[in-house]
Amino acid sequence: MAEAQKKATENQGEISGNRLKSFIERVERLEEEKKALAEDIRDVYAEAKSTGFEPKIMRKIVSLRKANLEKRREEQELLDLYMAAIGMVE
Repeated sequence: MAEAQKKATENQGEISGNRLKSFIERVERLEEEKKALAEDIRDVYAEAKSTGFEPKIMRKIVSLRKANLEKRREEQELLDLYMAAIGMVE
């Protein structure tokens, strides 16, 4: 009976190993896709720059569009407050 239990444990380890390998391979594929997407994004910014747009400002706009309206207002108010505190307001 001990032999049967040993085989069952080995099979369970094999199954877990196969499942783990499957997860790892999925992550690796997604990492490759992420890399390709990052390259595509860089290409879009480069294209925009070549037509006269400023990628740094575009990145800021993309970031702002991700935040909800209330968070953007709060950040802007803090920015204005901090700039006033150090004399950067005209």
